[in-house]
Amino acid sequence: MTGTVTATLLALCPALLAAGFLVGRRTAHPAGRSDVGTPVERATFETLHTASLAAPALRAGLTEDTARKSARSLRTLLGTDALALTNRSTVLAWDGAAQHPHTAHVMPHIAPVLAGGRSVAFDCGCDDLDCTLRWAVAAPVVADGRVLGAVVAYAPRESAVLARATDEVARWVSVQLELAELDRSRTRLIEAEIKALRAQISPHFIFNSLAAIASFVRTDPERARELLLEFADFTRYSFRRHGEFTTLADELHSIDQYLALVRARFGDRLSVTLQIAPEVLPVTLPFLCLQPLVENAVKHGLEGAVSNSRITIGAKDAGAEAEVVIEDDGVGMDPDELRAVLRGEGGASHGIGLSNVDERLRQVFGDAYGLVIETGVGAGTKITIRIPKYRAGVYAP
Repeated sequence: MTGTVTATLLALCPALLAAGFLVGRRTAHPAGRSDVGTPVERATFETLHTASLAAPALRAGLTEDTARKSARSLRTLLGTDALALTNRSTVLAWDGAAQHPHTAHVMPHIAPVLAGGRSVAFDCGCDDLDCTLRWAVAAPVVADGRVLGAVVAYAPRESAVLARATDEVARWVSVQLELAELDRSRTRLIEAEIKALRAQISPHFIFNSLAAIASFVRTDPERARELLLEFADFTRYSFRRHGEFTTLADELHSIDQYLALVRARFGDRLSVTLQIAPEVLPVTLPFLCLQPLVENAVKHGLEGAVSNSRITIGAKDAGAEAEVVIEDDGVGMDPDELRAVLRGEGGASHGIGLSNVDERLRQVFGDAYGLVIETGVGAGTKITIRIPKYRAGVYAP
């Protein structure tokens, strides 16, 4: 779909520039304004600016509200007397001559457009000689191969230029709706991935944590109370319902609560060392990004060891990036087996934490920011993550 969108955008560039001449005729600047370029340059600027005003609303999908917000800009873009934006069943927005009688006949006129997905020009059948909406052209709005609605432009008389411009503007609207669907798909994917990580939180861990807390109720009530609060905060953070991103500080705080619960169960068998540089704590990263890696270190390190186990978590400043290292001295993993896990072929016994986190980091920051894992059978595991300190469009909640 990305290639299609890119190709469509490239195809629309000449059309938008051509449409600029229409806007140039309708929005000419007063004489003497030579400081903003030639008439063609002014028309091009006005066209691009007008298109940018309509884009944000359309990126939310095709609804009555988004159609109303974008219709004025689309009509200005075409320089036409009236414009209707429809879905498959009704007129979502009308801009131009208010309460015009032609508004009641839009849907019957565009039935062939919705059925066949091709532009149609038609005479409005108006008997009023002074009517400025005697002729119209309707172009389909198409996304993902489906006709979602139409852009209908009205004019006093037939115009081949307006017909071509309306068709190109409808294609531009279609691209915005394709991008809106991509945004929704990305959001659904991220939500599914986070749900999958939440599902990975073992029922055995929850049961064992509560059992460990219960063991202190009589012997050490104060510690039982503290562990219960840690458990509540840990689960609250892990199952929060908003935000794709978090800060390193919040993620590390949740990890500390998780480890407190693990230490309550295993006692001195677990040794944890934290080496955190304060200046990287505000860095933003995907939600539930580090926690699954620490859980993996506990599962395949501590629980697989016959003696004491050590886990080291470090975060340091690395120029334009923050570098996070999670290391354990547990049983490790065969490198070939690790590659299969990262491809999502490790099976249920390995969980989904490693491949999930690796894929999400690459999606957000680029392929250069995937997990770097050093491991071997009996040699423990070291996972290194690089996180850009500043990334456009990435904000913590």
